[in-house]
Parts: sequence; structure tokens; C-alpha cells
Amino acid sequence: MASTIAAPADSDDRVSARSVGARLLSRPEIGSLVGAAVILVFFLVTAEPFRDINNTGTILYQASLIGVMAVPVSLLMIGGEFDLSAGVAVTTSGLTAGIFAYQFSVNVWVGMAVALVFALAVGLFNGWLLMRTGLPSFLVTLGTFFILQGLNVAVTRLTSGAVASNSISDMDGFGSAKAVFASEFKLGGVTIKIIIAWWIVFVAVAAWVLMRTKIGNWIFAVGGDAASARAVGVPVTKVKIGLFMTVGFFAWFTGMQLLFVQNGVVQSGEGVGKEFLYIIAAVVGGCLLTGGYGSVVGGAVGALIFGMVQLGVVYAGWNPDWFKAFLGAMLLLATIVNLVVKNKADAR
Repeated sequence: MASTIAAPADSDDRVSARSVGARLLSRPEIGSLVGAAVILVFFLVTAEPFRDINNTGTILYQASLIGVMAVPVSLLMIGGEFDLSAGVAVTTSGLTAGIFAYQFSVNVWVGMAVALVFALAVGLFNGWLLMRTGLPSFLVTLGTFFILQGLNVAVTRLTSGAVASNSISDMDGFGSAKAVFASEFKLGGVTIKIIIAWWIVFVAVAAWVLMRTKIGNWIFAVGGDAASARAVGVPVTKVKIGLFMTVGFFAWFTGMQLLFVQNGVVQSGEGVGKEFLYIIAAVVGGCLLTGGYGSVVGGAVGALIFGMVQLGVVYAGWNPDWFKAFLGAMLLLATIVNLVVKNKADAR
């Protein structure tokens, strides 16, 4: 008896290759890149100082002040959590380093080391309490926010008698530490603050970790579905605590930049509200509020948009009061765009 063999199907939808356009649309940062290009062109046309190459360093510096912290905040949001204490934690780190060095008359680097330990401990506490109690990270870090805000003002008043810490600019180690955190250099005639270089390095390293390592896979997994991730062996508790401690490290780094760029003095009331700017940069860059989706590079682009708009409004001679209104509109628009892009990518 003759038998026939059915011809194989021409293609399998499960393994079919996607077009370049489809792959690009699936990237979380694509919306922010388009937005950044539009904003760049807009201010190049409407604001003459924006076209001055000498102002490029200023724009990048303004973006980097948000961008450095947008790196860990993006990672944390991809992991499904928030940290509302990130803004005041920056100030806490700067105050801790300055107050400790001044009060105990030690090398500035010693005060910085103490501040680093404290910042990591805050991150550890946030992550541990979150996993121990099951409370939303919004509530846990909101509590930490108020604790740090109160400590910043109370301890500063207790030690200095004012709302700002005592200057440590004449203490041992200040010069070398300032060179690391708050120096500048020339690049093609443009003055570049060293924090811009650090920002680029941090973004590159974090993007590599997120996209090329097992830890990056774990971050996406715990943000998408923590229960399922735990079921397949992902160390959910360690990942989430590690993410909060990463926020602590970057808060310390940014706090050191704040301390040295202000000549060794930190105002105790600084940092309040900055956490929302970090979150906005991450959301504009493609991070979903529900977790499991996002991009560190997108967070950097979101910070760049922040820097361009903040200074573009000034360069154009407009009322800066409109800037906050723009931030709110940008957040809503970015959230909608990111959701649409993700849904389109999932559908493909």
C-alpha cells in the first residue's frame, strides 16, 4: 500500500522572524527617543541659546543630576517596586558624610564611607521590611521618606545650630574627593562636569546587567510575576533587597556630588520632591508602573528630556512656571504611549 507524507508547513508562527520595524517598536525606549528628538528640534528652532554649543554641557549636566538616580529607579520599577525615599536619601548621604567628618575631625573619605554604609543600610531596611511584611513599597518607602526627612533637619540643627551642615572644604581629603565627584574638564571647548561621564558609565553598566546577565532576567521576572519567578527558582527576596540597596548606593553617590559641588555644605531640606522626578524619567523612558517592563537606556533618555525642557524653557524666555505643568502632561502621555507600545509588542 502506498503511503503519502504530508508536506511540512511553510512556516511556524512561534519561531517566525520579526521585521526590523517590529523589533524596534518592541523596545521600551523607542517612545522616549522619538520624544527627545521632537523636543530637541523644537527648542533648536524656538530658543537661540539652545543652539549654542557651549550650553550643551549645561543641558547634559542638568539631565545627569536626574539621570544618575534614574538608573537604579528604572531597575527598581522594572522589578515591580517604588522608592519614595530616594530624593531625601540623597540629602541624607551628603549630610551624613559632612556631619560625621566635621564632628569627629576625620578625613573626609572616612565620613563618606560611613555615609555609604548608612545609605546601603536604608536600602536594606526598605527591602527587608517590604519582603517581611508584604506591604506595598509605596507605604514602606513613604515611611522611610518621613523618617529621613525628619532626621535630616533635626540632626543638622543639633550639630550645626542651623539648617545647613558645617563646611568641610578645608578638611583633609576634600580636594581628592571633589576631583572624583564634582570636577570638570573640557571636551571640544565644551565644559563637561564629571558627573556626566559617571552617568554614561552607570547607564552602560546597568543596561548590560539588565539585558545580558542572569540578574537582569531575574529583575524582569520578579517584576512581571514574583510568585511564578519564585516557583522556577528565582531568589525573589534577594533580588528585591538588592534593588533597594542599589538605590541606596546611587543615592550615596549623588549625595557626594551634592556635597562637593556645594563646597562641602548641604542644606537639610534639599531633596524633597526629587523622587518624583526620578520616577518621571523612568516612566517617560518606558518603565511601566506595573513592573516587568522597561529600560535603563530609556530612563536616561527620560532624564535627557527633563534637562532639555527645563533649560529650553529658560532659553526660550518663557515663564518657568509652565515647566511643572509640562512634567505632569509628559508623565500622563508617556504612561499611555508605553502601555500602547507594550500591548503592540505583545500582540506581535
